[in-house]
Amino acid sequence: MTGILPRELCACEITAPEMSRKRGADPGAPPELLPERKKTCWGILTSQGSWADRSPLHEAASQGRLLALRTLLAQGYHANIVTIDHVSPLHEACLSGHVACVRALLNAGANVNAATIDGVTPLYNCCTSGSVGCLELLLQNGAHTHTTHAHFPSALHEACKRGNSQCVEILLSHGADPDYEVSHLGSPLYMSCLHRHTECSKILLHTGARVNVGRGADSPLHVAVRAGGADLVSLLLEYGADVNIRDGNNQRAVELAATGGQTQQLLQSFEVSPRTLCQLCRLQIRSLIGRSRLKLLPVLPLPPLLTDYLDHT
Repeated sequence: MTGILPRELCACEITAPEMSRKRGADPGAPPELLPERKKTCWGILTSQGSWADRSPLHEAASQGRLLALRTLLAQGYHANIVTIDHVSPLHEACLSGHVACVRALLNAGANVNAATIDGVTPLYNCCTSGSVGCLELLLQNGAHTHTTHAHFPSALHEACKRGNSQCVEILLSHGADPDYEVSHLGSPLYMSCLHRHTECSKILLHTGARVNVGRGADSPLHVAVRAGGADLVSLLLEYGADVNIRDGNNQRAVELAATGGQTQQLLQSFEVSPRTLCQLCRLQIRSLIGRSRLKLLPVLPLPPLLTDYLDHT
């Protein structure tokens, strides 16, 4: 490696970022550790686990310093340089939402599907930060919407957890499976209901996600009721949620609702006046059409009124 690094790129001048670069959901480094980190340069940050070998390229990508990033690449830093946890500069740029840095790294040959030792990909980090620009750029350059192992983190689950509805919509439009289950998380719909993100749930259901698939015996309706989201409960019922499913404790959704609350009243009202024939027909027709063909509804030679009816609009 040749050339002299600018003073701003000196490792000893680097401060800790606001978010952990190992996992987007982890807390940042405690303030009291910052002076020690400056002294030890790229030493292991014990409060976050192994954080060794963090290079100036990682810092430039994290902070969105495009000129510094290009200078480092020109001086010989490899775009796919990784830390001991296999965090790449591309992971950093995506987690911070720096589109220009992502583009520069991809042009320099960065691996768009690089995974950390925990299975976190740059695409996952885009969903953590909610950066639509970075997400689209990765997908245009061959990012996979599906993970290679069932226990690895899922970008779609992360977008649902964070309530980043645009990311959810883009991932689904690029072939992400709305029913993809992660053993300890359940389905994407379950995740969005758990965190009370109605818009994400609506996008998933509109795309054809199975309304009763949650986590084990726990359905999306169960978790929506526990969260106290009457709007979510109403949405799930509209898309065919089964009120008679019992969770792991052998309880129905109505039994989990707060006494006298809006959610309980909604479920009790539904049980005494079940779905209309109009609703049942729509659910059955959508089921027969199949999830993969629901997107073709607008192009069918049908009257707009019928198309809107089938499309829940």
